[in-house]
Amino acid sequence: MINLYTEKRDNTWFGVAADDRRLYVTTFAFSEKSVLQGLLKSMPYDVPFQQREKTSSFAERVIALLKDIYDGKSVSHNFALAMEHLSSYTQKVIKTVSLIPVGYVASYGSVAKAAGGSPRAVGRVMASNPFVLIVPCHRVVRSDFKLGGYGSHPDVKLEILKRERRGYTAKREVSVDGEKLLVFPVEFVLKRQGEG
Repeated sequence: MINLYTEKRDNTWFGVAADDRRLYVTTFAFSEKSVLQGLLKSMPYDVPFQQREKTSSFAERVIALLKDIYDGKSVSHNFALAMEHLSSYTQKVIKTVSLIPVGYVASYGSVAKAAGGSPRAVGRVMASNPFVLIVPCHRVVRSDFKLGGYGSHPDVKLEILKRERRGYTAKREVSVDGEKLLVFPVEFVLKRQGEG
């Protein structure tokens, strides 16, 4: 059984869909209703679930991690992601994007080069990312360093990227299953947005 948890931290609601061992969906929004809608939209089909009033210790740890990522902190985790219901291509894109470090961004094209497919296909995967923040879709931008999409809230994407600023100045490569993912400092995006 998948349990749905929601919790407000500061002015932001965080949501987790999980069983006792794995994450199925993570999200955040600025109302509990929007968080629940985000959880339900990304849930696997034909899987029983229930909303829990009391947050489990596992869900508490996940929500704390989501809040830290949202706040721009450098964190690591070993939470298992339930991905068997996702296509192999979606899984590959998720794995690739998961490797973009804090303080850096990658273009849709760079992710496509490392994972296969087209930049547009990567964009579709990011638009339906079930592991928001844990799989940092906010770190995927257009090749001209404009933000690109982030649901209906590109301003939120920009705010998260501002908090992830680390002062890096040079691009670097990240290895992904023998392929290279080219990443650039967040500062490139902020400068393009007039924020740097």
